Amino acid sequence: MSERDHLVAGQYEAYPYPERKPADEKKRLIEGSPSALLELSHYLFAGRTPNPFRALIAGGGTGDAAIMLAQHCATAGLDAEITYLDMSTAARAVVEARAAARSLTNLRYVTGSLLEAATLAPVPFDYIDTCGVLHHLEQPEDGLRALAACLKPTGGMGLMVYGEYGRRGVYETQALLRQLAPPNLPDPQRLAQTRRLMGALPRTNWLKRNPFVQDHQAAGDAGLYDLLLHARDRAYTVPQLAEFAASADLAIISFVEPARYDPATYIKDQRLLGPLQALDPIAQASAAEAIAGNLRKHIVYLAPSAACQNRTGSPANQSLVPILAKHAPEALAKALRAGSLSVDLDGYPAKFPAPPRAAAIVQRIDGQHSIAAILDELQTLDPNLTPAKAAKAFDSVYQLLCSLNLLFLTDRHQ
Repeated sequence: MSERDHLVAGQYEAYPYPERKPADEKKRLIEGSPSALLELSHYLFAGRTPNPFRALIAGGGTGDAAIMLAQHCATAGLDAEITYLDMSTAARAVVEARAAARSLTNLRYVTGSLLEAATLAPVPFDYIDTCGVLHHLEQPEDGLRALAACLKPTGGMGLMVYGEYGRRGVYETQALLRQLAPPNLPDPQRLAQTRRLMGALPRTNWLKRNPFVQDHQAAGDAGLYDLLLHARDRAYTVPQLAEFAASADLAIISFVEPARYDPATYIKDQRLLGPLQALDPIAQASAAEAIAGNLRKHIVYLAPSAACQNRTGSPANQSLVPILAKHAPEALAKALRAGSLSVDLDGYPAKFPAPPRAAAIVQRIDGQHSIAAILDELQTLDPNLTPAKAAKAFDSVYQLLCSLNLLFLTDRHQ
């Protein structure tokens, strides 16, 4: 290991990240993207989760992804084994305590580097999560290739890396702190010096002006250290992320949430929007990133380039069951009846027009009935509604809600 590798490893032994208390598992389950079971199944397996299901959480930290996915699989009754892999023994202890608090038995634990995953873990895997990890490696491409080699040909990956534009001010402050709080100082002194600087920065400073980065204010010592004193991290633009994926022969299946990467979310003037919509998908996503300015991280689902077609659930398969995430059907239907859906995208008040029949469709999404059953009911209520028009109406609702990660398709009642 290099000197910087030792610094990174030492950081996570001293300050496991993010800070988590196992006792809090009695109160809540931390959920998010990537790796929520319905979400990953929708994007990578066309709504059909492999069963048995084998997943690797590579660089799992204090366990948010591992605990979430293990709990989701247990609740769904899947024959699942979730392998947690991390170099930090301190972080592993937190994960094991969190799993014990939930009585989860579908987790196994491995201590080591993700660069050695193929020899440390029971490969191959249906799914690999690597969230907030690869951008801390000396050569992130080596890490991504090592993990891609552990995937089944039909498998997929959930990845999170930092976004460059939304982290404005972070790297300037890191550079300043390398002078004011160098690594040769004891960690408590470095943290104290960092807090002094945070208190002294003028309001014109880019980090002070950046409302999208909060770990230095809200995530304790571990968050402050991880954001501003980390020995090694980098951020990516959308084109750099696409090149990163391609370096491991992986293709981007979807950004999360897709609407954030669509110029039409932000630009309504057709004279501006038309040329942007003529671009290829990555160039469109890059334009959206530049327009929004607030993407502090990128979350994507990836699959091997040779097997990346037809990965995502489609309403063309009417046997699939639509399931709403985050909202109760009636509450969402009420908003759509008003003619639009308003969503806060990290400070940007996005507003989307409601598609025709959106409220009627949404209030029938109960996680039990298939698309076909919902369309049959709509046509029963309106004899003038042809099957083609009903399917088109559902597709419009699907496109809107899926772009906001509010609706997924599954062949299981998970």
